[in-house]
Amino acid sequence: MSQGQATRSTRGCSRVIHFIAVLQRRLPIGSIADVPERPATAGQIVILNGAPRSGKSSIVTAIQDSFDGPWMNLGVDVFVRHVTPRRYRPGMGLRPGEEGHAIAPLLPALYAALYDSIAAHSRAGLNVVVDVGHYDRTILAESARRLAALPVLFVGVRCPIEVVMERRNAGQAGRESEYATGSEADPIPAPVRRWQDAVHVPGIYDLEVDTSMLSPAGCAAAIRRRLENGPAPSAFGRLADGTGA
Repeated sequence: MSQGQATRSTRGCSRVIHFIAVLQRRLPIGSIADVPERPATAGQIVILNGAPRSGKSSIVTAIQDSFDGPWMNLGVDVFVRHVTPRRYRPGMGLRPGEEGHAIAPLLPALYAALYDSIAAHSRAGLNVVVDVGHYDRTILAESARRLAALPVLFVGVRCPIEVVMERRNAGQAGRESEYATGSEADPIPAPVRRWQDAVHVPGIYDLEVDTSMLSPAGCAAAIRRRLENGPAPSAFGRLADGTGA
């Protein structure tokens, strides 16, 4: 074997050894050149719970635009619009009072998958902001247990029903058929009332914001202050073990 062939062979062996090391660490092939170690600190999780059109998505955008570091958005909007097959929609967006719907038996599995994904992102060192509308207390408690030992701030996003109806009636580009709207005969449809009544039960939060009083940026600023100044969040821990029920 010539010296040039030997050199090429040595380089090839080195690449194979490095490639095997990457596989053993279960990391993507594209990261072979410079692979960081798993972060020692879990990413922060912020969960925004509220009725549809209460302003959760706008707060998500404000957090992603203004907070330091990467903030990944996982939640009902993302999973329903981009993950759930059309024939299984609305998926996690199923309304209160529709427990007899054909897809209702899937809800526990859908929420389990969502929260396991949130946990995986956090353990990888990524911050996560989540928009949801919890109204089933059993699913909420199980979801909380799936984030045990991870840093979670649970935020109640409140908005008066009159303001919610103004937003629904004004429409949202690209989503005109997704929200029930009012009429002269029925200014506040029953599904909207059910959301308003059910989504904040039992009402255990680390922080609450009112989007009729604060802008999305103002809500994000309130969340930032709570994260920076404390006290340490405890709502999800209490929901998980039943002490806050």
